[in-house]
Amino acid sequence: MVKTRELIELARSREAALGQVASLMAEARGSAHAVDGSVEVTVDALGALKRLWLSPSVAQWDPSRVSAVVLEVVRVAMAEAEQDCFNRVGLLLGEEAGLLVEALSGRAAPARAADDDPGMTVEEFQRLRGERLGERRFPASAVAESTVEDWEDFDPASLRSDR
Repeated sequence: MVKTRELIELARSREAALGQVASLMAEARGSAHAVDGSVEVTVDALGALKRLWLSPSVAQWDPSRVSAVVLEVVRVAMAEAEQDCFNRVGLLLGEEAGLLVEALSGRAAPARAADDDPGMTVEEFQRLRGERLGERRFPASAVAESTVEDWEDFDPASLRSDR
């Protein structure tokens, strides 16, 4: 059973941590760039534009194209800043607080969004790694089942020594 003093202490520590949330949000950042490298943006979690870089080639573009690319890059940077904010708050207050914020806002953290790319599975990573490096491992079918009896006649002196 939780004692009253423990509950009061927990409430005080949570209150102190919540007081830090605003500063965490101000520190959270998100950066993104266009695929062609023409636009780079950094924003904070509150939506303030902290850095905007446009390549010189952008001056030749139609203004509607420039605005569309900038807005898309800002959207991606905002999602990154929002996730950075969730990460910082989660470290301070715990994962439960992050889930509570998601529930209250009605929006999932960007990393949990339904349209977020889940990445690759471990199996897919291993398969691609094997293809890239040239599979050096023996296939499971090539490895013979060994028994204790197979090792009884083994002579360690038969191993090569480079010493």
